[in-house]
Amino acid sequence: MALIRWQPFQEIETIRRQMDQMFDDLAGVNREYTTTWTPAIELEDTEDNLILRAEIPGIEGKDLDIQVARESVSIAGETRHESKTQERGYLRSEFRYGNFQRTIPLPVPIKNDQVQAEFKNGILNLTLPKAEEAKKRVVKINLEDGKTSLPGSETVQVV
Repeated sequence: MALIRWQPFQEIETIRRQMDQMFDDLAGVNREYTTTWTPAIELEDTEDNLILRAEIPGIEGKDLDIQVARESVSIAGETRHESKTQERGYLRSEFRYGNFQRTIPLPVPIKNDQVQAEFKNGILNLTLPKAEEAKKRVVKINLEDGKTSLPGSETVQVV
C-alpha cells in the first residue's frame, strides 16, 4: 500500500477554480473567448455645446451606428475578422474582433436634431448643441431699492 501525502493548499486551489467556473457558468461567461471593449471617450462642456470625442481605431465610418437622444449618446459598431490561412507556423493575434457598444449619459439635455459629426483617423467628434434651458444664464439682481432679501424668500423669526 502506497502512502499519499495530503496537500491542503492544492485542494483549496482546486476548490477555488471549481467555484470560479461554477459562477462563470451561472453568469454565462466564457473566459477564453470573452473580450469586452468599449471606446475611450472625452466629454467637454463648453458654453453652447458638449463636445464628445471617442477613440475608435481600426473601424470605418460605415461600420458605426451612432444614436443621439436628448439625454445620451449610443455608439455601436463591429470589427470584422480577416480570414487568413497559414501553411506553416502559428498565428498570434491580440486584435479585438466582434461587436461593441457604449452608451454615454449626458450631463445636460441637447438638441439631438442639430448634432454635427466628424470621423477622421479613428477619432469620432460629435458637437452636441445644448438645449436652451440647459445654457447658463446670467441674471442681474438689483439691491438698490433698499430690499435686503430676494423676491420669493421670506424671513422667519423663531422665538
